[in-house]
Amino acid sequence: MRASLEVADIFRAAGPAYRMAHAGHLSLHQLKIMSAIEHCRTAALGGHVEACTDCGHWRIAYNSCRNRHCPRCQGAAARSWLEAREADLLPVGYFHVVFTLPAEVTAIAYYNKALVYDLLFKAAADTMLTIAADPKHLGARIGITAVLHTWGSALTHHPHIHMIVPGGGLSRDGTRWISARPAFLLPVRVLGALFRRLFLTRLRALHDDGKLAFFGSLTHLAERRAFLRHLSPVRKKRWVVYAKPPFAGPEVVLAYLARYTHRVAISNSRLLRFDEAGVTFRYRDYRKAGAGRQQVMTLAADEFIRRFLLHALPRGFHRIRHYGLLASARRKDHLERARRLLNVAPPPADEPTDDAEPRPTCPCCGGTMIIIEVFERRNQPRAPPQPAVSSGTPAP
Repeated sequence: MRASLEVADIFRAAGPAYRMAHAGHLSLHQLKIMSAIEHCRTAALGGHVEACTDCGHWRIAYNSCRNRHCPRCQGAAARSWLEAREADLLPVGYFHVVFTLPAEVTAIAYYNKALVYDLLFKAAADTMLTIAADPKHLGARIGITAVLHTWGSALTHHPHIHMIVPGGGLSRDGTRWISARPAFLLPVRVLGALFRRLFLTRLRALHDDGKLAFFGSLTHLAERRAFLRHLSPVRKKRWVVYAKPPFAGPEVVLAYLARYTHRVAISNSRLLRFDEAGVTFRYRDYRKAGAGRQQVMTLAADEFIRRFLLHALPRGFHRIRHYGLLASARRKDHLERARRLLNVAPPPADEPTDDAEPRPTCPCCGGTMIIIEVFERRNQPRAPPQPAVSSGTPAP
């Protein structure tokens, strides 16, 4: 069902003026994101007409843009991804761990997204794998699913990594499954200290190799001494790694992943109003507790679009990654061994089906809907429009 207000509505209304006001300052990638969201599930992308084989009811289904920044397209993408991940779950407790960058580093990440986001992934994963493998802690090789988020609830730039980690792992020789304690995975202070050291060492190496770019108020950081002075406070500061209590079971893990893996900077459901005052939306103020955490904010349309585009990921950048036991190269072998050691039956093999996707049912009589016409981009179907009901669903 279509939300009453969508990001696409704001982009269609305020996007042309924004592009004109910021001509020459928007990348081609950002312009393509705006265009994709504006045209998603409209005649601009084409679509098809479905009709019921029983009662004759028909409807138009426009194509989706399938852009990973589009709030409307991520639901279907998340469902497909979760179906593939469901077979990877083990009957153990799962922990949620979050790695966050301090503000001084976030400023550098703003101008070096691909490099710093990649470094954030690798430093966080290496931290978890190293401490977990230490016999003083868990002494096991663990698996990690990591997801990058770059936003705070108010659309500010706040890069951080969410990790889902099974509560245990394989012993060094692979002959035992070592379980974590029921409500404790790894010491967060130890994780934070190693994460800080790994990240800052590698960030300094990127600067020494001349790979970091600086603009505006950070231009002076291109000079090595200024760069080191800028980072000096964060070397002494405690880097917070947050670990939540374990999930109640695999079903809860899947529900969590469905909310986090394909989330974009703001969902349509958080939008409240769009008028001459600007865009009003809900957000969470994490400095407050209880009911006071839920807040409402209004931004000028120009500022709303600017904040949304802050979170455009670099082209080809993978925001979901797997490490350790879940790394793609040997994930299947590791999971099979873990199931044997846990005395768990392997997941059932998928049975072949005749249809790749089930056909939709008629909303009037429950019959089968079939495609009777396909129309190209920027065209309209030949069928008369009077009885049509737009489904708001993507064409296959």
